[in-house]
Formats: sequence, structure tokens, C-alpha cells
Amino acid sequence: MCLGVLLFWGNACTKIEFTEDQSVRLEFSLDTLSFDTVFTSVGSATRSFRVRNTEEKFVRISNIKLEQSETFFRMNVDGIPGNVATDIEIPPNDSIWIFVEVTVDPDQPTSVSPFVINQRISFETNGNRQEVVLEAWGQNANYLPNRFAAGEQRLISCDLNTWTWDDPRPYVIYGVLVIDSCTLSLPPGTRVHIHGGFGQLPDGSRYSDGILFFLKNARLEAQGTVDNPVIFQGDRLEDSFDDVGGQWGRIHFDNLSRGNKMNHVIIKNSIIGVYVDSLADLTVTNSQIFNTSSSAMVGYRANVVAENTLLHSSGGNNLTVILGGSYNFNYCTLDNIGTSTEALRASNFTCLDDPQVCDRPVAAPLALNFVNSIITGSSRDEISFVNGVPDEPEFFRYNFDHCIVKVDELLEPGAYPDFFDHCTNCISDENRSILFEDESNGDYHLDSLSIAEEMATPLFSVSRDLEENLRDAQQPDIGCYEYVYD
Repeated sequence: MCLGVLLFWGNACTKIEFTEDQSVRLEFSLDTLSFDTVFTSVGSATRSFRVRNTEEKFVRISNIKLEQSETFFRMNVDGIPGNVATDIEIPPNDSIWIFVEVTVDPDQPTSVSPFVINQRISFETNGNRQEVVLEAWGQNANYLPNRFAAGEQRLISCDLNTWTWDDPRPYVIYGVLVIDSCTLSLPPGTRVHIHGGFGQLPDGSRYSDGILFFLKNARLEAQGTVDNPVIFQGDRLEDSFDDVGGQWGRIHFDNLSRGNKMNHVIIKNSIIGVYVDSLADLTVTNSQIFNTSSSAMVGYRANVVAENTLLHSSGGNNLTVILGGSYNFNYCTLDNIGTSTEALRASNFTCLDDPQVCDRPVAAPLALNFVNSIITGSSRDEISFVNGVPDEPEFFRYNFDHCIVKVDELLEPGAYPDFFDHCTNCISDENRSILFEDESNGDYHLDSLSIAEEMATPLFSVSRDLEENLRDAQQPDIGCYEYVYD
């Protein structure tokens, strides 16, 4: 009689041997199981994949399970239903099938049935963990360029015409969507969701995915309203992702892209909000950029005009200026609470090689102008200047007028001790004075005791605030919001 567990082949009996190697790897017929249906009504779909044992011994999978308890998916392991399976044995050079079904109701809100539903099936073998990703599309939306372009770059042109996104369904962008020879028009209420991730270049280097990219013959006209703003955000709309930065890449205006306009636009939860490249220009009004893992706005020798605009909660700077350019900010609020990074960092040069070596520095003139604006945050200094051409005054020009600023070490000898000579009628916020209604919860309306009230200088070209409230004609308030008395 054979000892141990017996397996009979013909008239012979053979002892089953299980591998105990902790480095054993199962082989899957795919790494991502995609359900390529966009559900326009309540429906189900089933897909499958193989799990193969390439060893010369039996393999025992101690645990196979769907990672989340609340799920759209249901699993069947080799004919046995259930979202958890234990002690699954696969003979040498044999395989099992995993069947997965998904049911989606696209009429539910996206917080319940998001655009992209991602989950994982985990496999634990001898303490070694492997995964297969499940991916389904749960909402009827406009997927651009398509639902399978993640990690890819796609060029779209409209021959110098206008491409208007006026479908009431949201737009979901995969990969890098490059716009050329086209004016992209976004009317009030347009919702743009950008799927983040990583792409790979031919040389093997990786980049952050999820980018809306405008070449020099392309431009953006995003025209929202106070009640129906244009919104750019990630495609994960569950409550737990509501204020998480870094979910997608950025909006990028390439060099010489001209005439870009954003009015009543909200950009949130990206890596960088807006990147304005060499000699490109952007006018942004009545807008908000926040919860970015890096800077809310980056200008690289760019031309930017901003009015009634709020930049806050950035992992990097609220505004990063590189290699000069022209920047005019009126009635804006920059607040970088909760981080040691300055709200504003401005330089007039960069290095074309390794910044640690900088054998190839290059400089360009900087003109920086802030009027009736707030620049504050958690650090001792919320303004940082880097002047690469100190002997050329015209290469580093800055002016602040009727602003609230927070500076300390910036004023020390060898830095910019004459800063307040260029900051006319400014208020210092070095002691964290009362400013906002509820800064810690992202409410930047002015407190009833705010030091910003009635301290601005009238600008007749800006008669309303971010929410279209009338500004006081004689004594307006500093920042993007005018205080409204009950």
C-alpha cells in the first residue's frame, strides 16, 4: 500500500509531492482581465483566464480571493463559485480556470458605479503573493481616444477648426491626448475625467500618464459659469479619493500655444494642475486648482494672467515660475497650508544639464506682478526667489501691490532685504493673522474678522469676485473672494 496521499494512474499508485518553494510563481494567461463593455443599462458580462502550474511538482494555492468585500465582481474557481477559495491544488504542468462575472448599473451615481472599476484577485502560494487585475467600465461616457489607450500617446487634429465637447455625458481621457491644429471648446458644465497611471517611452523610461496636451497650433477655451463650472479631475469618484492628489498627470500647454482661456474652471487631484511651457500663454479667471501632489501651476518662461483664482493644497508650490516669463495675478489667493513648500517660487534661470552641476545655465527676464492677492501658508516664508543673473536688474523684476504676504528669512541680508520696497501697501502675515473662514477644510471665503477686508485697491476691470459677487467699488477685499455681509 502507498503511504501518504494516493493518486492512481492506471494500475499504479504514485505519491503526490507538493512544492514548498517560497519563490514558486504561478503563470497567468493575462495580467489584466478587462471587461470591454460600457454598460448603458443594468447588465452582466463574464470573462475567464487560466492559472498554470509550470513546476514538476504539485502546487497548492493556499488562498485565492477578491480583495474587496464590497464588489461588482463574482468569482468561480474551476467550477466552484465563491469570492474566496482555499487549498486549491494544481498538478504538475497543468492549469485551472478562473471565471469572473461583473454586474453594473450605470444609472447609479459615479461615486457608487465609477467610470473605471478596478479590483484585484490575489493568489497566495507558499507565502508568495501574486495578483490579477480586474477592470470594467461602469458608466456610459465619451472615452478618449478610447478605453484601451492607457500608457499610449494619441494625436488628434481638427484642421484648425473647433472641437466642442458638448455631450451631456462626461469625457474620460486615457493615456496622453495630444491636441494639434484645433481649438478645444468646453462649454459650461463639461466634466472631464482623466485616468492616471504610467506610460513607457521607447528607451524604457517611464512617465506619468493621464495628460491633456496642447501643441503650438492648438488652444483651449474652457468657459464655465459660477453654477456650471468646467471640471477636470480623476476618474476615481469614491469618497475616499475626493481629496487625494496625484491621481492623473496634468493639463499641458506646449511652447507657443496661444490664446488659452479658462473661466470658472475647477482642476483637482492631479500631479500638476496646469503646465504652461515656453512662450505659451494662458488667461485663467474665476477658477480653482487644488489637491495637487506637485505644483498647482507651473510656468516655464510663460505668459500667464490670472484673476479671481484660488490655488491651494499643493504638494509642491501653488505657483512655480521657471526661466522667467510674464505673470500678472490680480485678486488671487495662494495658500499652501500643511506643507513646508512655499506658495510661490519664482526664478529667472534653469539648468539644461544636471542641476547639481549646472554647467549649462540659461536665463530669461522675469516680470512678476501681484495686485490685491494673498500669498500665505504654513511656512515661515511663502515666497521664494532665485535670481540667476543678479547683476542684471531687468532680468528679475517683481512688484506686489496691496497684497497679504508671509515672508521672514527672505528679508535677511544677502537675500531680499528690500522686498517691501517692491511690495506697496502690503500686509505681513508673519503671525498667521485671521484670514479665512475655514482654511483647514478648504474654505477660503474671508472670515468676518479677516485682515483682508477693505484693504485692496480698486481695479475697475475686475468688478466681481470668483463667485460673481460685486466687489466694493471703493474698498474691495484682498483675495479671490469678496466678503458678503448678511
